Amino acid sequence: MNWFNLSLKLNNYPLNSAKRRLSEIVNIPEKDYQSYIDERKLNIVEHHFNTTAYYKSLCNGKLPKHWSDVPIVTKGNFQVPLQDRLSAGFTAKNTYVNKTSGSSGHPFIFAKDKTCHALTWANIIKNFGGLGLDFNTSYQARFYGIPLDKLGYYKERVKDTFAKRYRFPIFNINEETHEFYIKTFTAKQFDYINGYTSVIVLFAKYLKQKNIILKDICPSLKVCVVTSEMLFEEDKLLLEQYLGIPIVNEYGASELDIIAFQDVEGNWRINTETLFVEVLNEQNKPVSLGEPGKLVITSLYNTAHPFIRYEIGDLGILREDSTAKHTFLKSLIGRSNDIAKTPSGKIVPGLTFYYVTKSVIEDQGNVKEFVVKQTKLDSFKIEYVSKEELTQAFKTRVKEALSNYLEPGLHLELIRVEQLKRSKSGKLKQFESLL
Repeated sequence: MNWFNLSLKLNNYPLNSAKRRLSEIVNIPEKDYQSYIDERKLNIVEHHFNTTAYYKSLCNGKLPKHWSDVPIVTKGNFQVPLQDRLSAGFTAKNTYVNKTSGSSGHPFIFAKDKTCHALTWANIIKNFGGLGLDFNTSYQARFYGIPLDKLGYYKERVKDTFAKRYRFPIFNINEETHEFYIKTFTAKQFDYINGYTSVIVLFAKYLKQKNIILKDICPSLKVCVVTSEMLFEEDKLLLEQYLGIPIVNEYGASELDIIAFQDVEGNWRINTETLFVEVLNEQNKPVSLGEPGKLVITSLYNTAHPFIRYEIGDLGILREDSTAKHTFLKSLIGRSNDIAKTPSGKIVPGLTFYYVTKSVIEDQGNVKEFVVKQTKLDSFKIEYVSKEELTQAFKTRVKEALSNYLEPGLHLELIRVEQLKRSKSGKLKQFESLL
């Protein structure tokens, strides 16, 4: 029984027609693809201008004549009642409704029409299918958060059953939790792992400590797909070694779709089928391929809710050989609001600072994980989980790295904690500016 497909059908999501439509899009020739994108962009803007009063107000009551005139919207624009943002004929009852995790600091409820949501699933099925996985038959080891209220909790558990996945606990991670992970992988024949990067990396560090290769105790494992948080190169190497399987990076947003997904060759393919992805500078002008900028995304098929030129809050770079149809993400830099600033005026992406500090703080194998916070213009704080307190000599090395990479004269506080605070969804915010 194809329980996953059946569950979508019972909820009136037209998966079969969505798969056909996605196949038609995939088969559009390269020479015609820019025309396809331009037509969909025009259609979705006109649709929401004519049917969504809230979007019309964002356009100041005038239908944009050029794409550059289409307003940029942010998460802040959507922090008004959902019904006020829906197009005519749509309600919370005849759409797919969910909420963002809030890890960006701006949580909100969103909606997709059922055809759009079916297209999202068709696209997910296509990408995972390229890895040899089938949502109806492949057994997933799932490292995601779960709602803690009773209704939300059991709703997710029912979904897990239909989606053929086993959800691991991630909110209280310690040695006992990791031993439970190992026992479960020994007992169950999982086909793949899917979940938050930081949780899986932490598990791999425990496997390293125990000198265990996960595939040795769970031979059925084929691949691991990490999502929702940055994956650093040395962490990827760690995962490959101690999980014993290929590691695939997924980048997506619940309110949109999969944004980019690595193929078996390691190319990070942008979803050009249902989304239009732009990289813009601070003046909202397109940057050249290969240059960094803020990611601005348009959902080409969501007729219920306007995600048009939506600034998602991330910074990225598109590869130089990208085309309208075959667009590649060269690098995902991190969140645009996670920026480290110094008294001299220097500005660096917070995750870059995290990355450099990471290479120093973890080389002794004592620190399990840590987060960086900027508390003042000249002050930073590192909260870390470790087997032992860092020695004074090692703390000095970390402070020297901060001074060398950013600038001299900065203050650093290192605080050992039992456990790092995760968001309600279970994500770990790796860098946070409190300025």
